[in-house]
Amino acid sequence: MSTMQRVRNIGIMAHIDAGKTTVTERLLFVTGKSHKMGEVHDGQATMDWMEQEQERGITITSAVTSFEWNKHEFHLIDTPGHVDFTIEVERSLRVLDGAVAVFCGVAGVEPQSETVWFQANKYHVPRLAFINKLDRIGADFDRVVAMMEERFPNFAIVPIQLPIGTEGGFRGVVDLVTMQALVWESDDPKASSVGAIPPELHDEAEARRETLIERVCDFDDELAERYLAGEPIAAEELIAALRKATLDQRAVPVLCGSALRNKGIPPLLDAVCSYLPSPLDVPPVVGHDPKDGHEIVRPPDPKAPFCALAYKIAIMEDGRRMTFVRVYSGTLESGSELLNASRDVKEKVSRIFMMHANQRKRLDSIGAGQIVGLLGPRKTYTGDTLCSPSQPLVLEPIRAYEPVISQAVEPVSMRDKDKLDEVLLKIAEEDPTFETHEDSETGQRLIRGMGELHLEIIVERVRRDFGVEVRAGKPQVVFTETITGEARSTGVFDRSSDEGEKLFGSVTVAVRPNGRDSGFSFDNRCARPELSEVLLREIHEGASEATKSGPIEGFEMQDLHVDFLDFEWRDGSSKPLGYKIAAGIAVRQACEQAAPRLLEPIMRVEIVTPEEFMGDVIGSLNARRGRVEEIREVSGKKVVKGKAPLQRMFGYSTELRSMSQGRATYTMHYAGHDLV
Repeated sequence: MSTMQRVRNIGIMAHIDAGKTTVTERLLFVTGKSHKMGEVHDGQATMDWMEQEQERGITITSAVTSFEWNKHEFHLIDTPGHVDFTIEVERSLRVLDGAVAVFCGVAGVEPQSETVWFQANKYHVPRLAFINKLDRIGADFDRVVAMMEERFPNFAIVPIQLPIGTEGGFRGVVDLVTMQALVWESDDPKASSVGAIPPELHDEAEARRETLIERVCDFDDELAERYLAGEPIAAEELIAALRKATLDQRAVPVLCGSALRNKGIPPLLDAVCSYLPSPLDVPPVVGHDPKDGHEIVRPPDPKAPFCALAYKIAIMEDGRRMTFVRVYSGTLESGSELLNASRDVKEKVSRIFMMHANQRKRLDSIGAGQIVGLLGPRKTYTGDTLCSPSQPLVLEPIRAYEPVISQAVEPVSMRDKDKLDEVLLKIAEEDPTFETHEDSETGQRLIRGMGELHLEIIVERVRRDFGVEVRAGKPQVVFTETITGEARSTGVFDRSSDEGEKLFGSVTVAVRPNGRDSGFSFDNRCARPELSEVLLREIHEGASEATKSGPIEGFEMQDLHVDFLDFEWRDGSSKPLGYKIAAGIAVRQACEQAAPRLLEPIMRVEIVTPEEFMGDVIGSLNARRGRVEEIREVSGKKVVKGKAPLQRMFGYSTELRSMSQGRATYTMHYAGHDLV
């Protein structure tokens, strides 16, 4: 087996509180990477190294670490579960080869579980499932498997373990592939005894192994023929067939355990080695030539030209800027010069580090398939491609999310104004979902993000990590504008300078609505032969810039289409700049006449409540202009799904706790913009 076949780039993903970070901590302990099991509830988790993560007991930023197990090299990213930090999951999945989806044994498939699952689908990431917390009261392995089958119908959900004991009596698992029992009698996660299956579980284990074989045979015709002929199926054959189905994203092997009680971790590591892909098992990365756009395929070969994707920028505790990259091909040595093909700038790599949360180990060189941190690059941002200067290519960037909430911030001392601006720009470099700008009318510094918690943590970081005392205003919703009708207008720009130089442009456009959440689009409908590429580019740019401020309240416009219809030319005074300005005038005038409307962010809301509070919950959602779309029962509780405008959801958690005696919970994430 080659070195790269033993590499596993994996992520841990789940809903908040499913136990992702605890699973990661146990993986580090079992593999000898850490010598003490850090606990999230004690604020001692290795991977939650930020002060705020330790205080709040949640993961805020994705952290990468590396370790070894069974002669395999693991690069692991622990991602947040809170919806405000979904970009951390998105950019991690973009560079990973496989993932472990962790589900709570009591709550099962929760809203953010579904979100991260579909994010993994988008990036074609094969995955395992680990049903955690089986020691808790109310935990039910079979019910969670049934929920997965219902919510993820495009995958065969294949349990490869059977729990031994339930709730407080949970003590081990039956491995349905090898038909052995693994029992943990102590709190040492490494100390399991392997033996015969308990007699009371023997018949059930046999039946479940038959089901396992039948499901795997659906993906392997040769195995199916042998099974139907009554031939025995060896464990190695089962593993090989299930591995192929997992890599093809047709099946998901399911394991179980209790990370907090140190049960089920070594088998999970073994399953990652057996079923999840190495860099050689995933398709070669595809990019485009930055000059002519033709497709370039790069194999995961250390001898191929170097190519890597920057998936995260972080300002480290010592103030230095670390660029986290996934290397797809080639080899990089410390001190090398690279090309940032996304921005066409040269970057020098001064140092290379293997990361372990916020600790680092210096390396002289790295090769294809690895995830590392680089010091040196100054103009590289999330989603940029770093490559060999002689063999450039641009990889698909990482999708960012539009901020939905804003807040005014100001320094307590005005002498800190410049420092505050500098700090906020640094944070914006790290976080593609965070924006900052100065309001041109009020002069206030505004920050924008994905939710109240997101902005709260950023303000706290400004105070603690950067030492700038600030005051923050109340969070406000970020509106946008659109048009609901069609209109046509001609914009004319005709000026003379003091020196007598004339500048002229005249552009005619038509505007019409685009589909919701489809953004801005532009078409050239002008067939006149004197239209040059330079002129068309300036007109397109002028039209695009005009949408940055809408006619109602100056919010950015979206979901509109502009057709460029015609222009007027004057010899001697017609210049590209004149047409850029004229195009902006034409688009603004047309939008004023095209029935402009405000758009507001709409959130998907999921409320889990005991049945006796159902009436109050639905009433409160209706009072906030919400709309109930589905009600179902899960584990004896009612789950209410619906949509509501973000503007009306401030303070909802307090109201929900009050009306349900603290027994109802809710989650909320961005669904899109719609008319106010």
